[in-house]
Amino acid sequence: MTPVQRLLANLFGGWFQLRQRFPAMLLDDLADAVTVGERGHLGEVRFAVESRLAVRAVLAGVDARTRAQEVFAQLRVWDTEENCGVLIYLLLSEQRIEIVADRGIARRVAQAQWDDVCALMRDHFAAGRWREGSLEGLAAINALLREHFPADDRHNPDELPDRPVLL
Repeated sequence: MTPVQRLLANLFGGWFQLRQRFPAMLLDDLADAVTVGERGHLGEVRFAVESRLAVRAVLAGVDARTRAQEVFAQLRVWDTEENCGVLIYLLLSEQRIEIVADRGIARRVAQAQWDDVCALMRDHFAAGRWREGSLEGLAAINALLREHFPADDRHNPDELPDRPVLL
């Protein structure tokens, strides 16, 4: 996407789609999926959806990855005992999906695996299947976390809120 395309997308795209694509019922289902998924692993998963970036941010060169890292910090996803927080970040205006993993997870899960999850979600979203894409992406992340950070019989507190955040 060129800088002009990004500017136009963030000026005119995404803002009216947020509640349409992520209604309260889907947010409830995503929160439930996070809660259930986290019982099987030590990871903490956050899901954040942003309609668009501020014009000032776009002009300053902030891209979806940079913004996802900012949201990761703002939501304190890094602040877990096992350093195993994961953020799923969607930027509707630019149709971007970013997954940011804390350092404990990044050492064990290859970037290619996160890219596969993003591709799965992107395919569903491109077909207008926002519910399926979100829930299947979340299920894939939960599976990766179960593989690399199984809960077994260890103490497994719920350290972060499970409800998705609309920005």
